[in-house]
Amino acid sequence: MRGSQAHSSCRAQLPLEAPANSCLPSNSRFLLSLLLGLSFLSLSRAQDTGTPATEYRGTGVAMSVVVHGPSGEVLSSPAMVRVTLATVPVGQAETSNGRAELVFNRIGDFTVEVQSAGYAIAQKDLSISASGKVQVDVYLQASSPNSAGVPGRALLAPKAKKALDDALQALADGNLGEAQKHASQAMRLAPGHPDVLYLQGLIFLKQRDWSEAQEILEKATQLDPSNEKALAALGMALCNQGKYEAAVAPLEKALELKPASSWDARWALAKAYYGQARYDQALQMSQVALSSSNGKAPQIELLVAESLVAVGRYEDAAQGLRQFLRDHSDRPEAATARQWLNKMAANGKIHSD
Repeated sequence: MRGSQAHSSCRAQLPLEAPANSCLPSNSRFLLSLLLGLSFLSLSRAQDTGTPATEYRGTGVAMSVVVHGPSGEVLSSPAMVRVTLATVPVGQAETSNGRAELVFNRIGDFTVEVQSAGYAIAQKDLSISASGKVQVDVYLQASSPNSAGVPGRALLAPKAKKALDDALQALADGNLGEAQKHASQAMRLAPGHPDVLYLQGLIFLKQRDWSEAQEILEKATQLDPSNEKALAALGMALCNQGKYEAAVAPLEKALELKPASSWDARWALAKAYYGQARYDQALQMSQVALSSSNGKAPQIELLVAESLVAVGRYEDAAQGLRQFLRDHSDRPEAATARQWLNKMAANGKIHSD
């Protein structure tokens, strides 16, 4: 079974004539997993309501974000708290007396970002592996006198900021039309701001308009080269166009900037490696992505199997595919797994069941 064959999609084909899939991870086929995924990205709703009135019922995460000033005091002035799960915006809230309450219906790798006038943007990453209540303390530092001139860290004007926040909330709620409306307003008010460009890139990814997403995300990453979410989303846009070599650099950079980056970015990078016939790296990265997804994306097992076949480990690939069928026979990928097993058996690569 040969692995050097050229591929035209991010789900690089096993020489078993398997259908190609996109780079966006999903429950129903996600954008990210990006929106980066995103493959990855079908923006699934990760937040119940994101309001303090939401009652935690023990099925997800009740997050209390406490914002502190430079001296450790609870910040009395308002601050905006934005939360992403993996690379997907899932909610935001303004603090009241230094505290913001948000509720999410899933666990995973969260990033909490806090922005307040006169302070540098603060970010905190945390991985939550079990349902429950959690308090996140974020400490702000006064803005540097020179920070206003640093691209990617400039504060948005109030109207543009509100449009951006409303668009992100609409995306978190799965309302693409509403997100587009607010994103258009944000683009009119702050067309060159990297956060606004990143937002627009996510919308293009959701629409599966890979080339437009690539163009605008390239601008966002040029303005803010340290934004790992925009870098991951750019890599996904490139991957979905079959530009595997170009996709590797931003995806690797995103993981370098945030080593605990989510599984969907690793999944995308594994696909890019596979598309370049870098099968050993594809195998290693896809196995890590599968493990760190904690069961949220069992279809990664098919990429693991592809990579195992490419390095000649047919029985190991068959074992993984059989386990996938035992655990997920109702998933659409099950037909592909059966087809691959049958063809490997017919070709004498594995023992027949």
